[in-house]
Amino acid sequence: MKLFTKKCVAFAVCLVLAATAGAAYLHKKPDRKAEEAKYRSALVDSGNISQTVAANGTINPVALVNVGSQVSGTVVELNADFNDHVKKGQVLLKLDPILFNAQIKQSEANLASARASLRLAQANFERNENLVAENYVSALALDQSRREVDVAKASIALAQAQLTSAQANLNNSVIRAPIDGVVIKRTIDLGQTVAATFNTPNLFQIARDLTKMQIETNVSEADIGALKEGQAARFIVDAYPDKEFAANVRQFRLAANVVQNVVTYTVVLDVENKEQLLKPGMTAQVRLVVGNRQNVLRIPTAALRFRLSDEEQEKELKKQKGKDADNKTAAVAVAASAPASTVDDDLAFRSKSETTRSFKIYKLDANNQAKAVDIQIGLSNFRYTEVLGGDLKKGDRVVTRALAGGAVNVE
Repeated sequence: MKLFTKKCVAFAVCLVLAATAGAAYLHKKPDRKAEEAKYRSALVDSGNISQTVAANGTINPVALVNVGSQVSGTVVELNADFNDHVKKGQVLLKLDPILFNAQIKQSEANLASARASLRLAQANFERNENLVAENYVSALALDQSRREVDVAKASIALAQAQLTSAQANLNNSVIRAPIDGVVIKRTIDLGQTVAATFNTPNLFQIARDLTKMQIETNVSEADIGALKEGQAARFIVDAYPDKEFAANVRQFRLAANVVQNVVTYTVVLDVENKEQLLKPGMTAQVRLVVGNRQNVLRIPTAALRFRLSDEEQEKELKKQKGKDADNKTAAVAVAASAPASTVDDDLAFRSKSETTRSFKIYKLDANNQAKAVDIQIGLSNFRYTEVLGGDLKKGDRVVTRALAGGAVNVE
């Protein structure tokens, strides 16, 4: 009986100890979880980074010719339509030639009259020349005859010029293709009157070659310094959202475009369009590749944007003050032995690259606490940023954002 009682007492003590240990464990574990469940982090790794500049532009043929008319008239013949392939010299349309033929006949009649006047003037001059030699008429009459000959010759030249102009107008009434290409625009119809009184109307628009296109895009002045001729670019259009096209920078135009104090520059890109999927006038969303790094140390760009809360910053400041108090004596000694500061120590006299490429980020230590680290960055895009210097190495965990609950998340 006594043995049984001792066994019961021992068993009860074991139960109490087990319950106490379990309660302590359960009480401690949530605290540890709560301590760990503060941040989402990502590993520092090595890889490739490409930096791009985004811009929008319009796709157009490389050679685009507007065909107009130098004369006015009514369209009596139309031989070209949208999307027609035309050859150089091919007749596109004809204007009514009645008025032009009438002008030619009038000019021919004026030329014939001027020639008849010249013949009469020359005959009078020769007659007066003989009479002056025999002293039958005065020299003044001879001079007047010579003048009539000169006037007749000028009249012939004027009539000839008028005839040439009339013939040119007749030829211009026939509109021909100036180049080989495709008609992408037509603004005239059969029977419509063309008025070319003040300016030349555009009747057709012809693209030389639709297999070679170009994109004219506007790039901000902040990004223009990184662009060079021949740089690669990628773009998409709304018509083919799942397909990406390649392009190359051909020209950087020096003329600035200023709209509401925003300065941009026109950049022209060459595009191969052998499949002729791209059409004139399409809007292209362009990404210009301005930098590329291979196998570099990198962190998520989100880590540059993370900042501690006010409460955490206050704790960090108190901790830093404690460390500063412990090292105060050493700091005074170092300051006493340091050389006097110069004007160059002021940030205002440092180059922009020394100040703007430095960032403070936070990495997790062994206790999953955020520790501030100063780094210098290189290329950066929306996903990754290159690390050029600082207390970071591959495999470290950097904080990307704070978490409301749950375990530490490593991306």
